Amino acid sequence: MKSYRKELVFHTPTRRAFINITPNIEQCLKESGIKEGLCLVNAMHITASVFINDDEPGLHRDFEKWLEKLAPEKPYSQYAHNGYEDNADAHLKRSIMGREVVVAVTDGKLDFGTWEQIFYGEFDGKRDKRVLVKIIGE
Repeated sequence: MKSYRKELVFHTPTRRAFINITPNIEQCLKESGIKEGLCLVNAMHITASVFINDDEPGLHRDFEKWLEKLAPEKPYSQYAHNGYEDNADAHLKRSIMGREVVVAVTDGKLDFGTWEQIFYGEFDGKRDKRVLVKIIGE
């Protein structure tokens, strides 16, 4: 069995963003040479997320509104965590959107359902953050 590991780095100019990283992951899969197996993609920061959904701008705006209703950024004083930092909402948003995805690799391709794409969700941006890609198989 082969194993491939790579860290991707993302730096968003805004506090929150959704980035389609599917092309990055497809490039990793190509580099790995693995044709059959599993691909794990996970955010290595507690205020960022990796998830699968549709790449549709209206849906992304809906995510933003929904997450802001569930865990509003302000007022900062509403959170016990906020003291030294002001990112409690980012921790909660990450918990909702998830840490990682696992996608089957079949015949050298990510085995997606219709419209599925992999996204990096940033909830406390403006700095470098890492995403781990681990692919195992033959």
